[in-house]
Amino acid sequence: MLVFETLQAHQQTSALRAGIELKVFTAIAGGARTPETLAPVCAASVKGLRVLCDFLTISGFLTKDESGFALTPDSELFLVESSPAYMGGMASFLFHPFMEKGLANVTDAVRKGGTILPDRGSVSDDNPVWVNFARGMAPLTAPSAGVIARLAAGTGPIKVLDIAAGHGMFGITVAQHNPAAEIRALDWKNVLAVAHENAVKFGVAERWRVIEGSAFAADFGSGYDLVLVTNFIHHFDVPTNIDLFEKIRAAMKPGAKMAIVEMAVNDDRITPASAGMFAMTMLTTTPSGDVFSQREIASMCTSAGFHDVAHHSVPATPQTVTIAVN
Repeated sequence: MLVFETLQAHQQTSALRAGIELKVFTAIAGGARTPETLAPVCAASVKGLRVLCDFLTISGFLTKDESGFALTPDSELFLVESSPAYMGGMASFLFHPFMEKGLANVTDAVRKGGTILPDRGSVSDDNPVWVNFARGMAPLTAPSAGVIARLAAGTGPIKVLDIAAGHGMFGITVAQHNPAAEIRALDWKNVLAVAHENAVKFGVAERWRVIEGSAFAADFGSGYDLVLVTNFIHHFDVPTNIDLFEKIRAAMKPGAKMAIVEMAVNDDRITPASAGMFAMTMLTTTPSGDVFSQREIASMCTSAGFHDVAHHSVPATPQTVTIAVN
């Protein structure tokens, strides 16, 4: 029954969160397959682990036979800490008390038409939640960052501005593809510290510099060949985004490209489902954020003076890369 299943759906989220926090998936990958052998590794009770692992099996994250529990292919790839595709770090952002408080007040957000959180919600100046985002969400960027690099990194010297860089992986990926690319990453100081760690880790720190502050207030400089606006405009309304695009355009060379990454909805606003549902996150955590369609994104670009706007799907994700030319 859909109503009952939906009212109970929070249990699946909470169980997965517990599995991540107790490092259950990593422990099973290391050879502990029963509640008795998992208990000392996970620092938890035998009974608790039995109930949790049974629940995770029913939910599709584990399998179970007479030898004990085992990982599914997805759990092995995304939930074992040693995996390069590990996504468990996302929990620190998605389950941050700030985000949970917003989603716990959907009724009031619907009445208001925006978040009830104080200080402009997630878009408040220098919000510490974005450090959790930078540390936890980087694995999701690989497909869309790869598409941008293929379409816009080029091979010769280019100057790149990475707006609201967060973890920095979009600019870093461009720098990896083009050894002549110079990156300027813009974000708050505490977030840029995480991005710098990644720039060092991936060997591009010598070509990576920072601009501290808000995208709406900071001085971008000028002469950019490529500007990255990734997973950012959904935090704001259309007029605000057009103003931002105009500011970006003024900092670009003629013929330069702006690359936008968004979870774009179709015109019906309910497909693809994951993109359509993301509007609820924006409603509950931002004053005026929303999801946009490809048509709406293109309209914002052209209103700001860009041309030759083209959309590119990102395989196996709900995201779209939009390239607009100055």
